[in-house]
Amino acid sequence: MAGSLIGHFFPGLVFFLIGLWHLFNHIKLHLQTPKSFTIYPWFPISKIKHLELFLIMIGCSSHMSAELFRHHRFDPDGTIPGPYLRNFEHASIDMSFILYTSSATAVDFVACRAKHGLTQLLAAVALGQQLLMFRLHSAHHDGLEGQYHLFVQLLTFVALTTTLMAIGFPKSFILGFSRSVCIIFLGVWLMGTGIMLWTPGFIPKGCSLFWDEGHLEVRCRDEAALRRAKGLINIEFSWYFIAIMIFSVCFYLFLFGIYGEKVESSSWGKKEEKEDEQHNDDDDDDDYLGFVEMKKENECI
Repeated sequence: MAGSLIGHFFPGLVFFLIGLWHLFNHIKLHLQTPKSFTIYPWFPISKIKHLELFLIMIGCSSHMSAELFRHHRFDPDGTIPGPYLRNFEHASIDMSFILYTSSATAVDFVACRAKHGLTQLLAAVALGQQLLMFRLHSAHHDGLEGQYHLFVQLLTFVALTTTLMAIGFPKSFILGFSRSVCIIFLGVWLMGTGIMLWTPGFIPKGCSLFWDEGHLEVRCRDEAALRRAKGLINIEFSWYFIAIMIFSVCFYLFLFGIYGEKVESSSWGKKEEKEDEQHNDDDDDDDYLGFVEMKKENECI
């Protein structure tokens, strides 16, 4: 599964769906109850409360099984072959998310004030494990896959940072909104990585797929082709970023039209006019008070 379209697309799809689910719930919760808004690490579902956690657990278990048992991953002496180290690294990420979901489910049954913060910490540990594995990957990833994984590390770091910040600032809507959007972006980027790297029609000019130590890998014919391909990946990330931000704002406005309060909106110009009128009234009051004081002084004289 590692180093393949499926190995990137389906984990990315899971991240995308979770991020979209969190974004929907955070926006809805903030619009309906802005004063009591809280950033939640996961959201219950009416009929099956822990369905989100169960689906993550099932998905990670399936992915981990495919990484470890789809092919024979051990040498005759019981050691792990070098080309398959990456499979065990990916399985370690799956194990950390399984630990998060199972622990979050258990903590939810305990009535304690710190359960939301503790669950956020467990989610941060899972994201930290993912960042560590991608950062210290056994595969060299000097080419195009390394450039894609560089942005995976960046998005994972932002998701990790916002998750840790949610422990200290649980009432910040912008923080919850940003983390949800980041998880969506991470999912979209992983799906795009799988499609762009392992679909021959999308491989940049001057590069092609080669079979290397049990995995398909994209290689470029020379340094110029590699630089051009990396530049295209940077542009791709920039366009993804713009598209995700446009989608997030439109999604917020769409939900605002459904769940938002029916309040009269005032333009910046009207607000400024009101402020100017209030300022002028204050000046008139000051002038009147000054006139009264002067009159009193003249009477004393």
